[in-house]
Amino acid sequence: MTAPETARGRPAYREVEADLEVRRRETSADGVVTITLVDPTGADLPDWAPGAHIDLIMTPSLVRQYSLCGDTADRAQWRVGVLLDPNSRGGSQFVHDKLHEGATVRVRGPRNHFPLVGSARYQFIAGGIGVTPMLPMIAAADAAGSEWQLLYGGRTRSSMAFVAELERYGERVVVCSREDDGPNFRASLESVLAQPSENTLVYCCGPEGLLSAVEDACTAWPDGSLHVERFSAKALDEPAALAAFDVECQRSGMTLTVPQDKSIYEVCEEAGVDVLGSCMEGVCGTCECDIVEGAGDHRDSVLNDAEKAANQTIMICVSRSLSERLVLDL
Repeated sequence: MTAPETARGRPAYREVEADLEVRRRETSADGVVTITLVDPTGADLPDWAPGAHIDLIMTPSLVRQYSLCGDTADRAQWRVGVLLDPNSRGGSQFVHDKLHEGATVRVRGPRNHFPLVGSARYQFIAGGIGVTPMLPMIAAADAAGSEWQLLYGGRTRSSMAFVAELERYGERVVVCSREDDGPNFRASLESVLAQPSENTLVYCCGPEGLLSAVEDACTAWPDGSLHVERFSAKALDEPAALAAFDVECQRSGMTLTVPQDKSIYEVCEEAGVDVLGSCMEGVCGTCECDIVEGAGDHRDSVLNDAEKAANQTIMICVSRSLSERLVLDL
């Protein structure tokens, strides 16, 4: 197991890249499989915290991110839940078709852009497979003695993963399916978010429609109350960035011009600068790097508004520059 430089994610871990074995595969719901990964040598896997994800490198050009949803104290194995997307671009189809017990897959991580911040109270909101990062968050909140509730919505109850696992928490988990409950999920969502609270953090993961509804409902909440994780990039306004600009790669000693039709990532990769990337949509955080000088035009769906305003890091697969020269730690 080789360990490259420390991950730039929040919080930082010892990030590794290794071939792991599928030790166990289970069906968690209609269209959802749960994969348990171990090091075939029996070595411990790196520490991780709620909200972390790993990359499954299925082929050199097929890399997907999945939230870790097991026990953070269990160093022997990592667990992910994967929904078979009917519009799959290859990732979920590969997991469902190829990753049977005994198979191996290249894995990179962990990385965390959705960390659980300490709080006296949490409102967790999940849509469909977005429940996966909530499982270790709930366990951590419960162990810390925090008050919490999960509102979990899905298409049908049989398609909602980990419902049986969540039953042990009793009434703190509210499960609503469109098939059985109709509009009850929207009503419940409006109810739990109706009154802003300075003592509550809201964590939400799911499809874009749910995230947008939650963001709209939380506009009156105190700054920093809402934490979201997206499956796909959020729609943005037209870029305010310069059409072309220079990027100085400080560690590599190169200054490169980024034209309008290429990303910072593409230009750096073509010039031989050592960069990591995966989603190319500004969602996964793999390409994050530090800004040394200059103003980034942050086009990603990873950093929150405060982090974008702080201008300390940038996702080079989608973001650009507001200054003619951008100096990066590359």
